[in-house]
Amino acid sequence: MQIRLDKFLADAGIGTRSEVKNLIKRKAVTVNGACAAKPEIKIIPDEDEVAVNGNLVTMRGSVTYMLHKPAGYVCAVTDDRFPTVMELVPQNRDLFPVGRLDKDTEGLLLITNDGGMAHRMLSPRRHVDKTYLAVLDHPAEKAYMTLFSAGVDIGDDTPTLPARLVICDSERPELDYLPEEYRVCEDTGRVALLTIQEGRYHQVRRMFHAVGNEVLYLKRLSFGTLMLPLSLKKGEAICVELQ
Repeated sequence: MQIRLDKFLADAGIGTRSEVKNLIKRKAVTVNGACAAKPEIKIIPDEDEVAVNGNLVTMRGSVTYMLHKPAGYVCAVTDDRFPTVMELVPQNRDLFPVGRLDKDTEGLLLITNDGGMAHRMLSPRRHVDKTYLAVLDHPAEKAYMTLFSAGVDIGDDTPTLPARLVICDSERPELDYLPEEYRVCEDTGRVALLTIQEGRYHQVRRMFHAVGNEVLYLKRLSFGTLMLPLSLKKGEAICVELQ
């Protein structure tokens, strides 16, 4: 079966489509020993030899883990100061986190060796929902809903994309994810669900700060169609399949 060169390289985890195209443009990619001229050329993975900077690239079985990230771990393959999330999944040198959660943020994190899937999940054009449970310093105001749905200035070049805010009451099943120390906040208006479609640096914390509030506790509950199982303990990971 023939496949486009750029798709083959992205699926092999070499980089995103745009990163792969840059590699081809810089003549870093060869097919059967000859420099690849265009990203759209077709190859046969089982027959053609593809190399990047002289290193042979092969198709591999993809694997994706859903990790219940604890606080205190950084989303990096290696780090000189803090423990990394890679220490919590089976060792595989090709694995990497899909996006980032702050060191102090808990919750659903994907770790994979599937570069194409990671790109699809993170691309702003895909509008993939990510929902967070936040405990706030003081009660959320209903005005936040309108402000967030219109986009908030958090100090970047552009406002945030429209986001959905729900102020939790005692009937919300998501409250089951609250740690025991924050259970006293259940009926105070200080617990909220925020769904965003971006992944800017400290975005959720910065959005609440922009409207005059602060996040005391933050946990990502869902990423796209995936929901963090209540039964998955902090620090545990399970394999998941994504289309």
